[in-house]
Amino acid sequence: MADIMTAAMIVIGDEILSGRTKDRNIGHLAEMMTAIGIDLKEVRIVPDEEDEIVAAVNALRARHAYVFTTGGIGPTHDDITADSVAKAFGVPCEYDPASYALLAAHYAGRGLEFNAARKRMARMPRGAVAIDNPVSVAPGFRIGNVHVMAGVPAIFQAMLDNVVPTLETGKKLVSATIHCPFGEGIIGGPLGEIQKAHPETIIGSYPKYLDGSFWTELVVRARSPEALEAARAAVQALVDSLEQPTA
Repeated sequence: MADIMTAAMIVIGDEILSGRTKDRNIGHLAEMMTAIGIDLKEVRIVPDEEDEIVAAVNALRARHAYVFTTGGIGPTHDDITADSVAKAFGVPCEYDPASYALLAAHYAGRGLEFNAARKRMARMPRGAVAIDNPVSVAPGFRIGNVHVMAGVPAIFQAMLDNVVPTLETGKKLVSATIHCPFGEGIIGGPLGEIQKAHPETIIGSYPKYLDGSFWTELVVRARSPEALEAARAAVQALVDSLEQPTA
């Protein structure tokens, strides 16, 4: 088990950038990655443009252990993710025989024509491995360290459930939360000094406001329980040393 494994996400779709569709996949992926000990370090949202998808895939797959994409693997003309990922890897995009047979049987069972549009969902880069889709059958795929999945949240989540057991995970972060009845303007300087003194931890400061009152939620994260406790104690001591709550 590596101490740190990192991942990135590429959200593909003009509908996300235009605001017509609200993304619900970023938060789910972040929670899943955190739970298994993988740090989600970057998220990019790109349009349905081949050059943009290729550039994002190549940049992120070189920088992180895993890349996850969502969107653009349906049956319509603007679903170009499979072609774009194939181009990024320099391989042809072609029908996967097993996926083709699976979809053909699925549509035959429903009494629907397995037309050209539906056949597009069986295409993937040469050498890719299908990712099972228990919701609507049409598969995603993995090539190298890139996992390509649907944008529909229920389908994405089901696909991700099948992907997670295949991932090499890192050491999980542990965390502690300290309630601070003061605004960030009071604690910002000394909190920064505590962070410098405990570089093996991550200290987050989250301002809160409710019913005319300000306060700050301080979260300390670390991979070592000992490091976590040392930084937590320092932050708690800082909070305890302050006298007058203020915004």
